[in-house]
Amino acid sequence: MSFQNNIFFKKVRDYSVSKEIFELHHNPEYDLLITFPKPSPEKLPRYYDSEDYISHTDGKRSLFERIYHLIKNIALKNKVKLINAQSQKGKILDIGAGTGDFLVVAKKDGWQIIGIEPSTKAKAIAQNKGINFADKLSDLETYSFDIITMWHVLEHVTNLDEYISELKRLLKPNGTIFIAVPNFKSFDATYYGRFWAGFDVPRHIWHFSKTAIDRLFAEKEMKLIGVLPMKFDSFYVSLLSEKYKTGKMNYIKAFFVGLKSNQSGNQTKEYSSHIYIIKNHQKAI
Repeated sequence: MSFQNNIFFKKVRDYSVSKEIFELHHNPEYDLLITFPKPSPEKLPRYYDSEDYISHTDGKRSLFERIYHLIKNIALKNKVKLINAQSQKGKILDIGAGTGDFLVVAKKDGWQIIGIEPSTKAKAIAQNKGINFADKLSDLETYSFDIITMWHVLEHVTNLDEYISELKRLLKPNGTIFIAVPNFKSFDATYYGRFWAGFDVPRHIWHFSKTAIDRLFAEKEMKLIGVLPMKFDSFYVSLLSEKYKTGKMNYIKAFFVGLKSNQSGNQTKEYSSHIYIIKNHQKAI
């Protein structure tokens, strides 16, 4: 895949860490936004260096963090139910496992589990919960996983083509990938514009549409078989977007924007975030 003939879309600030300005460029072939300039692998870790990066902590210091973890616990159980509906119990690889909560729930449900997590801080928390990790994808055996999950992770990877190829290699011939990513075509993305927290530059390098996910995985002989809404995300993202726009958490305003986004999604099928279910149909050689 090559991303050429990109068109300037808008400028967006990194509100959570560096306060630097980045550009978003639109690729019309894939209907994909790309963060520009893309930080080098050497510089990228510093953009995650924040106590407020909530997926790397189990902290419950504020009302916002307490709400986040309450909703997360509900979502974790729903994710395991979703996976059980697509596959008999086998082996799961969770990429970007964070503090390991999803794998804890999956393990209790009878799945064999392993995680990948670049943050040493988050990994240490997960290991204390009994989670095992591989250091990198290349250490894992070909055709070894029934399920691969990436919950808000694919938007972070630096080399998209290479990464999707690795997912293809690791997945069993009839395995399934579950990918959750923000949707820049949602109502809340349009409403908040440059303040939309789902852009989260430069940590989010890629910004996906349904077309982008469908085409990117089809090029690797994998098929998109389902798209599901993540309705809680509209409220969470709206809260952060209100903070970026006004400097404070406007809980009531964010609730109504999130509600309107979900109502709009019921009509347009463009929600704040989507879960994509992708099937591998290629036979093992």
